Amino acid sequence: MTTTEESPARPALTPLRQARERFLTGRPLPADVPDEIVAAWRRARFFGVRHDLKEPAEPVPPAESALLTAARPVLERIAPALASGQSSLALTDERLRVLWSAGNGPGDEQWRDLSEQQVGHNSAALALRTRRRAEVHGPEHFLDLWQDVSAVSVPVLAPENGQVLGTVTVASGLCTGCTPHPGAALAEATATAVEAELLARSRTAERALLDAYQRAAARPGAAVVALDGKNRLLSEAAAGTLSPGAVAVLERTAAANGPGRGNTDLSPPYDSARNGTGSAAFDLELPDGTGTAHVTPVRHLGAVIGVVAVVEPPSDEAVRPHTEQPRTALAGRSVPWRHATAQATELARTREPLLLTGERGTGKTALARELLSARGDLDPLVVDAAEGPADDPDSWAKAWADNRAILLRHAERLAQSDIAALNSLLDEHPEAPLLLTYTPGTPPGPCLQRLLDTLAARSVTLPALRERPDDIRELLPALAPKPAPRQPPLTWTLDALRALERHPWPGNITELAHLVRALAEHRRLAGPVRRAELPDLVREGPAARQLSPMESAERTAILEALRRHGGNKARAAAALGIARATLYRKLRGYSL
Repeated sequence: MTTTEESPARPALTPLRQARERFLTGRPLPADVPDEIVAAWRRARFFGVRHDLKEPAEPVPPAESALLTAARPVLERIAPALASGQSSLALTDERLRVLWSAGNGPGDEQWRDLSEQQVGHNSAALALRTRRRAEVHGPEHFLDLWQDVSAVSVPVLAPENGQVLGTVTVASGLCTGCTPHPGAALAEATATAVEAELLARSRTAERALLDAYQRAAARPGAAVVALDGKNRLLSEAAAGTLSPGAVAVLERTAAANGPGRGNTDLSPPYDSARNGTGSAAFDLELPDGTGTAHVTPVRHLGAVIGVVAVVEPPSDEAVRPHTEQPRTALAGRSVPWRHATAQATELARTREPLLLTGERGTGKTALARELLSARGDLDPLVVDAAEGPADDPDSWAKAWADNRAILLRHAERLAQSDIAALNSLLDEHPEAPLLLTYTPGTPPGPCLQRLLDTLAARSVTLPALRERPDDIRELLPALAPKPAPRQPPLTWTLDALRALERHPWPGNITELAHLVRALAEHRRLAGPVRRAELPDLVREGPAARQLSPMESAERTAILEALRRHGGNKARAAAALGIARATLYRKLRGYSL
């Protein structure tokens, strides 16, 4: 539900009535008729709407929907108060089909479709298009039947994402010069109450989905996924089994059949059977050789609110042990990460020196250990320069003599004497099995710069986490501790995932790992992690960019033009001397 801070002045109705007659008879219009009203009349004529339409088409009862289910208790509390008045109240869906109506307003025929294609200009269509409260009075309507009707409509917004779900309309006799409409408060209050009911039901629906997921995941090793179009729960087995493509197929299935689609049952495109609860279940073949998902709808208050899928591997893989969680060092499918790890893997095939560089926490040491393990160096000599000068630099030469690999961490922290010894040893053993990690910072001294130059031809720079936010979803299950027996793994709402992906992560993977482990160890809530549970800096997102003085002045001018023209963007753009497309671009840039 959205409101307008002030209602713009409306044109006088008598001249507008005369202008409408001129429009209907094809005569020129006066210059003072508002452009948006003329455009609305023209749209009605384009759609073939007859202005003398006497009665609606044969009413077609709309299908039961999640919006009507949530709104019905609110509307039924209001309906008795409308019986003795001269107003009517109506609820429409996002296609402007009337789901419910009551009252004794003028022109109160049983219209079942308030779209402009059927009845021309009206307040419900205007509110749906503008996403704000809208009023239409008398001759602003296209139909003759509504020339003595005033109506106000308010959009109903989904509490989780702001999507317009429908409208609430209050209609009364013609109200000359009344701004706002006397029924505006009732329309706003009704829309607010419906949105509150939707929010309450969405929370209990999430609980129902979680309960269904936990029942399905109770079997050890079960690969279970629960989805409702907003949230996603994956068991540990599912996280290690399902490919992104398979998860995408399941998410599309949930979105196509889940809440807000008016479904009381799923329409299975595959072989279906009835489960113990009487809900239709069906089998879905997943891509990438993942296997078959047995998909069962989850019901709440009579409507399908999501699905739970139990994934069975292909028959020839049924005896395979469960796939391990992705290794943190190699988790990630983004182009920057795949390029860096592919380059490092190729260079590490030979046992020559290799330098991994990158910001702190980017995973240099973890990747180095994976590379060493992959080529069979299972017992490398690990030296961490951050712990102080090497106790015995001669041990490096001894390790090389024994053909033992060396992992040297934090090369930027090496003492000058150690750097000199390392340079001398590399001069003598240029093909030594040495793997170094280096974090750029202060300008290196001459000795360290010589070492870096020596290794430059065999160096790989790992991208920062902010440069590969798409990998965060794959890193989360790899970083999370293994859950306790019979406990679901840590999962995340889409809203929380979006916040994680927007955070700049100055500490990179290390910082993300600390956050995941802290939540896993100290969290007491059930269900997926919500955005509200994240630390303030992560939850609120990066600070907005500071505007320059010229940008601030331009933003102020745009706001003033929009206020002066009642929010009409076309008129505001004309007043500012810019194209409407330019205005829209600037509005997005200034987050207006």
